[in-house]
Amino acid sequence: MQKSEQIYGIRAVIEAINSDSSIDKIYIQKGLGGMLYKELESLIKEKGLVYSYVPVEKLNRLTRNNHQGVVGHISPIEFAVFEELVELTLESKKAPLFLLLDQLSDVRNFGAIIRTAECTQVDGIIIQKKGAAPVTEDTIKTSAGAAFKVPIAKVDHIRDAIYYLQSAGINVVAATEKTQKSLYDINFKIPMAIVMGSEQRGISPAILKTVDDKGKIPLLGDIESLNVSVACAIFLYEVVRQRLL
Repeated sequence: MQKSEQIYGIRAVIEAINSDSSIDKIYIQKGLGGMLYKELESLIKEKGLVYSYVPVEKLNRLTRNNHQGVVGHISPIEFAVFEELVELTLESKKAPLFLLLDQLSDVRNFGAIIRTAECTQVDGIIIQKKGAAPVTEDTIKTSAGAAFKVPIAKVDHIRDAIYYLQSAGINVVAATEKTQKSLYDINFKIPMAIVMGSEQRGISPAILKTVDDKGKIPLLGDIESLNVSVACAIFLYEVVRQRLL
């Protein structure tokens, strides 16, 4: 990662939080204590930030500087506010297109998806605060700079975001092999949000229960799945194809 994306030291991380920096994740040394740490812990919980407790060896690998038991990663982009993003898009477009990523973890897949999203005029990408791939230098490079052009919003839970979109009149479709319906049989001309799953597990069962429709990509070979960024591109360009007709 670029040095500008990383902060280290308890006081530095506290100041970054108080200045409303876009912090992706905070790594905290296991067993850390003291009043300053308590202040940091309180701030993290108050702001709902993503954090994890790690061995000191992990922090030593992240930075050679005096980290004092805490390292934070600042996102190179500013995240959109989910509700504002949806409302503004609905005001300006009759058939918006959103993309929801359920626990996608690979930063290069994330970057490739963002690049395709920009090329297909996706109005916004929604990711979960916890467990999602961060926006790193590799994400930016793989997206060819599209990460600065496509609004990205973080939510506490993808399922709640789906409910919100549905209440706004947006049809939510899951890209999954757990259906007999082809994506080519889905009407993508209406207000739409597409859900893509993680590289290993796909879309979680809880989310599959909440969507309005499901579609799969026909696979004619022996391999039973596509890379998630490739699958996403196929879905997005089917949207483009239908809307250009």
